[in-house]
Amino acid sequence: MSDPTVPPRERLAPWLKKRLPNGDTTREVRELVADLDLHTVCQSARCPNQNECWARKAATFMIMGDLCTRTCRFCTVPKGKPLPLDTDEPERVAEAARRMALHHVVVTSVDRDDLPDQGAGHFVRTIEALRAALPKAVIEVLTPDFRGEPDCIDAVADARPHIFNHNTETVPALYAKVRPGARYERSLALLARVKARQPKVHTKSGLMLGLGETAEDLRGVFADLRAHHVDILTLGQYLRPTLAQLPVERFVPPEEFEAWGREGKAMGFLSVASGPFVRSSYNAAEVYAAIGAPSGAGA
Repeated sequence: MSDPTVPPRERLAPWLKKRLPNGDTTREVRELVADLDLHTVCQSARCPNQNECWARKAATFMIMGDLCTRTCRFCTVPKGKPLPLDTDEPERVAEAARRMALHHVVVTSVDRDDLPDQGAGHFVRTIEALRAALPKAVIEVLTPDFRGEPDCIDAVADARPHIFNHNTETVPALYAKVRPGARYERSLALLARVKARQPKVHTKSGLMLGLGETAEDLRGVFADLRAHHVDILTLGQYLRPTLAQLPVERFVPPEEFEAWGREGKAMGFLSVASGPFVRSSYNAAEVYAAIGAPSGAGA
């Protein structure tokens, strides 16, 4: 018998049903990640694209453990007091990328507000290890806001990843509900600082749709991102990972995503990925290639 105090899970819209590929390649990636004692956001955030990406030998590495110091209400990454940093992790990430023969490597992390540098130095060491192992690969980082600390932002920017991604996630009016502990203006300032300090590094940001935002809200964020010189935009449907996260307010039809993609391009973003299953790092190589940059170009 169902518990009346527990809200029911939303019934997915028909366009959100997809076949989940499986097979030898998916198993190989899972075993490789386990063998090297690594974490992926694919697993920790219960991404709906996990099997599809792993079948293509694509994965987003999540460094600095799997316990986050923030309590964002959309995210299923475990919360708690993190363990000390694993100093060998950057080399293991590079080894995994080398074994997978990746041409485009995406690295993200949990928030590490417990660390003096918010984890910026660990990002730098990971970028350096990847560049040594795969000198021709495109390196993309998806970072926390580092609490807006200039030295932390500068350290990662100066390591010159090809793409510096930091997600605004939602519109300002929903920050208190969706991203407690984060500040919209701080995220914009981070993206602007990266571009000002390293103009050849492409900046990127993403939003989830379906949390209660309005069309006017979205256009305002688009305008703010362009005003802060963001190059790449991703837009995807928020899907509730478990009943502990925020409910979906609306399932956005594919044709609306297509319209938002066209509007983003018209506003000057170099590349826009917009669709129900789009996530920050989903098809990251293709999204980057759409700006016309060859592999290894940029930083």
